Amino acid sequence: MKTLISRTFVAFALLISVPFLSYSQTEEAAEEHTAEKKAALESATQWLDLIDNAKYAESWEVAAKLFIANVTLEQWEKGAEGVRAPLGKVISRKVIGGKYLTEMPGAPDGEYVMIQYSTVFENKKEATETVVPLVEDGVWKVSGYHVK
Repeated sequence: MKTLISRTFVAFALLISVPFLSYSQTEEAAEEHTAEKKAALESATQWLDLIDNAKYAESWEVAAKLFIANVTLEQWEKGAEGVRAPLGKVISRKVIGGKYLTEMPGAPDGEYVMIQYSTVFENKKEATETVVPLVEDGVWKVSGYHVK
């Protein structure tokens, strides 16, 4: 099962391999791309709601083409269930950062927002979730997800 999970999330590891919390922002830089970050956060929130309710097929269907191209529906359902079910229900989730990017390792250039959450699950008190929405045809869609 661990091998399946590793293969399922290998495509997403490339998307979130940029050091996230190690960068420093000036106040001016933090205010840049506010509208993009807000739209990306809304997309991520809606997508996470699907994951939280075990609607894995639906989450795959509304994900970015990049996501769908790297993981089949069957791989996603098995991998997501294998990762999320043991964690239990979400008790709380708080955004701890959001970074607007135009380049991601292993992915085409575009508009991305890497969002990190501090999440408390029923069976895991300290977890970090990373969700990476991107702009696709003018709409923010999730291209990567990771729980650590």
